[in-house]
Amino acid sequence: MMKCPYCAKINNKVIDSRSSKDGRVIRRRRECLECSRRFTTYERLEDVLPMVIKKDGRREPFNRDKIVAGIRKACEKRPISMQKIEEFVDSLELYFQELEKKEIKNSRIGEMIMEKLKDWDEVAYVRFASVYRQFRDINEFMTELEEMLKSRNEGSK
Repeated sequence: MMKCPYCAKINNKVIDSRSSKDGRVIRRRRECLECSRRFTTYERLEDVLPMVIKKDGRREPFNRDKIVAGIRKACEKRPISMQKIEEFVDSLELYFQELEKKEIKNSRIGEMIMEKLKDWDEVAYVRFASVYRQFRDINEFMTELEEMLKSRNEGSK
C-alpha cells in the first residue's frame, strides 16, 4: 500500500491504472479511504543504471529526479510540457541502461540534455547551458550565444 500524501494513512484503493506507451511505467490513480482525497502514483521497472562520474571525480547513482528538475528549471515559463520532459528523460534512462556501462560521465548526460533543449527552445537551452557550463563571465556567455546564432544561421541557408 501507498501512504496518502495528505493524511499519511495507508488505507487506499486503486481507482484507475494506465500503462505508458512503452509499457515501462504504470500510472495509478488512488483514493484514500480515510480522507477521500485522490492522488497519483507511478510504478516503474527498477532499472540498473550506471553510476555518474561528477566533474570532481565523485561518483553518485544516476538520479532521474535531479535530471528532470534541471530541465524543468531551464524550461520554466517556456512552451515545453512536462510530458515532453518526462518522455525525454525516459529515453535517456533507456539509452544509458542499454549501454550496459557501469559508469558514465556527467558531461555526456549534460551534452545530451543541451542537444535536446537546443532543438526544443533556445531560451531553455541558454538557461541550462549557463548553469551547466558555469560561465565565469559575460564573455564566455556571449561566445556561447554567438555559436548558437552562427549554427542557427547556417541551418537556415
